[in-house]
Order: sequence, then structure tokens, then C-alpha cells
Amino acid sequence: MVRIGFKMKLFAGCEAEYKKRHDEIWPELASLLTDTGIADYSIFHDKSTNDLFAVLKIADPTLLEKLPAQPIMQKWWMYMGDIMESNADNSPISIPLDEVFYLP
Repeated sequence: MVRIGFKMKLFAGCEAEYKKRHDEIWPELASLLTDTGIADYSIFHDKSTNDLFAVLKIADPTLLEKLPAQPIMQKWWMYMGDIMESNADNSPISIPLDEVFYLP
């Protein structure tokens, strides 16, 4: 499994709504993610900067490239676009992070 980390940015004042939407994640989106091979996916919030730090595991990272074409993924991005920084296609602005330490 490959571990992937990235960060995103939440708009100020949207912390509770972001958590609520993820607590109520759509079953079809959760299925898409797991069917793609994503496992052990977590998102953390830095309250001092409103940065979101995400980490996930996946056997074949190239499968992540197929997610943007999925209608449910596009619908989720549109749904989340009002509470976080997004690109023109509604995908969240996502900055890849390099792993510098891991203690298994």
C-alpha cells in the first residue's frame, strides 16, 4: 500500500459544516472511494490556519486519476465548493505533501 498525504483549505467559519457533511458522507461516494482501493482515509483540521490535512492508503495510486471523471465525485465537489477553496472545475485545491517520516 502507498500512503498519500495532501492538504486543502477550509473557509473560516465552515468547520462545523465540513464535519457535518463528512459525518453524513453519501454511501455512493464512500463506495466509489473504497471500490477505487482507497483505505484508511483520514482528514485532520488545523484550527489555527484552517488547513485540512488528508492521508490515505491505496495499492495503485494511478487509480486516483480516474476519480475526477466520476459523476458522484463531481457532484461532491460541487456540494463542498461553498465551504473550501476550489479549482474552476469545483475540485478542491489540493497540495500534495512529501512524506519525511513514518513509524509503522
